[in-house]
Amino acid sequence: MNIIGRLTKDAQVSKAPNGREVVNFSIAVNETYKNKEGQRIERTEYVDCSYWLTPKVASWLSQGLLVELWTYKCKGMGIQ
Repeated sequence: MNIIGRLTKDAQVSKAPNGREVVNFSIAVNETYKNKEGQRIERTEYVDCSYWLTPKVASWLSQGLLVELWTYKCKGMGIQ
């Protein structure tokens, strides 16, 4: 699965109850298509994300940045 979108605001680092740091951010994914009548439809979906591997990524996850999220057979997720 791949999701490509832009960050809606700067990423924020918070601590989970177990003390582990997590980076939280949201991306906006735009979709354009034509319906049966041939009208162009534009739709935006918002995806809330959490990144657990390292809090260091928060320093470059700023509002408007284009990111791609991907998974491989549910074994992990990365940010590009």
